[in-house]
Amino acid sequence: MEEEYSVTVTDLINKMNLTNHTPEIDTDKILIKDPNMNRPAVQLAGFFEHFDAARIQICGNVEYAYIANMHSREENIEIFEKLFAYKIPCLIFCRNLQPYDFIIEAGRKHGIPILTDKSETTSEFVHEVVRWLHVELAPRISIHAVLVDVYGEGVLIMGDSGIGKSEAALELIRRGHRLVSDDVVEIKKVSDETLVGTAPDTTRHFIELRGIGIINVKTMFGVECVKQTQTIDLVVNLEEWDKEANYDRLGLEDQYTEFLGNKVVSHSIPIRPGRNIAIIVESAAVNHRQKKMGYNAAQELYDRVTQNIARNSQNKEEM
Repeated sequence: MEEEYSVTVTDLINKMNLTNHTPEIDTDKILIKDPNMNRPAVQLAGFFEHFDAARIQICGNVEYAYIANMHSREENIEIFEKLFAYKIPCLIFCRNLQPYDFIIEAGRKHGIPILTDKSETTSEFVHEVVRWLHVELAPRISIHAVLVDVYGEGVLIMGDSGIGKSEAALELIRRGHRLVSDDVVEIKKVSDETLVGTAPDTTRHFIELRGIGIINVKTMFGVECVKQTQTIDLVVNLEEWDKEANYDRLGLEDQYTEFLGNKVVSHSIPIRPGRNIAIIVESAAVNHRQKKMGYNAAQELYDRVTQNIARNSQNKEEM
């Protein structure tokens, strides 16, 4: 069964700098598990069929005007009593709209936090919260790997323990690239196309080098050499050189590694004395970037060879 993640309403208040009109309610115990949001338009009219009470409820100008003009105070109280009986996570008024007193009182009665946001538009606030929640509530796994930002490409370096992942990362850092995580990488699936990697709080900015010990990259090389999060664009698998193995020499067809149902382009790099892994990783990152921009060196070479063979065949036929 897939693990379910959550954030508290306190996290939401702090992240979005919301005003809390019901501070007596313990928002640390109220969990948000759905990254989507709902504007309770039809619910304010009394229609609660198919109502998704697990979502954050948002009131903008339209809902605020409806509350003011469409019902008597007694009818409004009845509607909000029914709305809050569903135990929604919270009710947020956007555009710095001040909630009516009877809504605050109903919120206190049912333990529903009543909040206000200062954004200029409701859609701006909704988009920002949904984006944040999709990251915080995303499915995730932790793997043994190193994640480095190389020319803007998130390169996940994998391989057996002791094969040289951390050493390669250190050389990349010295060449001006940025460390995201060493040893353990937490991967979040924020969409069907995007994986985001980060470091556990305990090991963030640290690298373990066998024979030396632990070093702090942020302290030793500066804040410009570390990064909090990074999309995972490319996987580099380091493995011991096997002369019997058939390694890819052209790269015409991409290989993939799958995480949480998402496929990421991957390369298997054989390790042997004299190979500069950092430069190989840099080249792989640049090549991957070129492919995303529409240029494929392997395909160009293949086309040249094919054209040359066709031209030679035509010359022979003419002789």
